[in-house]
Amino acid sequence: MHEVDDTVQADKEILPGIRKNVLVLGLVSLFNDISSEMLYPLVPIFLTAVLGAPVAIVGLIEGIAEATASLTKAVSGWLSDRFDRRRPLVALGYGLSAIAKPLLGASTGWPMVMGLRFGDRLGKGIRTAARDALIADSAEEKYRGRAFGFHRALDSVGAVAGPLLALVFLGVLGDNLRLVFFLAFIPAVMGLLLLLLVRERRRVRPSGAAPALNLRLGMFDRRFQLFILAIGVFSLGNSSDAFLILRARDLFGESTFLAVLAYAFYNVVYSLASTPAGILSDRIDRRWVLGGGLVIFALVYTGFAIDVHPIATWVLFAVYGLYIAMTDGVGKALCVDLVPADLRGTALGSYATIVGILTFPASFAGGLLWSYISPSATFAFGAIMALLAAALLAFLPLSARQAQKS
Repeated sequence: MHEVDDTVQADKEILPGIRKNVLVLGLVSLFNDISSEMLYPLVPIFLTAVLGAPVAIVGLIEGIAEATASLTKAVSGWLSDRFDRRRPLVALGYGLSAIAKPLLGASTGWPMVMGLRFGDRLGKGIRTAARDALIADSAEEKYRGRAFGFHRALDSVGAVAGPLLALVFLGVLGDNLRLVFFLAFIPAVMGLLLLLLVRERRRVRPSGAAPALNLRLGMFDRRFQLFILAIGVFSLGNSSDAFLILRARDLFGESTFLAVLAYAFYNVVYSLASTPAGILSDRIDRRWVLGGGLVIFALVYTGFAIDVHPIATWVLFAVYGLYIAMTDGVGKALCVDLVPADLRGTALGSYATIVGILTFPASFAGGLLWSYISPSATFAFGAIMALLAAALLAFLPLSARQAQKS
């Protein structure tokens, strides 16, 4: 018998296996990603070409922003489990990220960019676990992978539109990066307004005092702990995508236009593959979908470790889209599979926090390897860690439900 939450019962099904809240939250992510991805491929170029920061500083900024902000994800997830509604945390997180966007355009030095990147990622930290738990609440268990995959598909449509809009604006504005940062505020506000359409039934909390904040992995069983170990190993080698953009710019002969276009192309593949990958994970063992994505990551990073032809760079970005489609939503669905319903927010927050915290050493080390050894060293290290993580996932014990699918 499949679990059906109160929010599922109160939510209308719009598409097969997709309810209204999942659709609306996907549209919110779409507009927010249009805003974020207008800027993301431009930030490392803005830092190095406009503000004169070295590549090591790019890694430092991305690492600190992601890791420090990610400390809020577990707390936010825990709070969303304790409160009777998750939407206020989601709205607060998206609001903080929206405010940070135009202020980036006024930055005069890399320390200011670092502070604003932290504010933007702090907003992501506040909203992510609560939003993902709300998606899980709004989907029947048999359609969980489909729901997360659908959400990631809409999210990545925004990740395609954002860089393309940035290229259009750069062409019209004469490569004025600062004005693009200001324009990115508009879709961010549109996403915030869409949150008003989310309907969430007040959840009845268990009787008695609410459990104290407990972020120790010991509160979860061994299956979840092994899952987190595998994801942690991978995250240590998964440095910021800023390095992919800088590497692509080098391979394209210092062309910012082609580097941003390749990044948009990767998101096209990600968008098209996310829902099928989620549906596949509903039908077979999610471990193999996730592990396959990690192997693909290793192959792509191996490709970027060598001086490939510009045409091969396009192929690598396309295949990289398959990796993220097979790991992002599927990883969250597997995370939810491994914990009871009343710990969903806490588990998703802990998962996101660990990934985010490890982004700091991964990105900082990536920058150091790039600056003091070679760009190839950054990508070779990431490939090795991804293969180790895929091997660890193979030892993850199956639940009774997962065993039935295998």
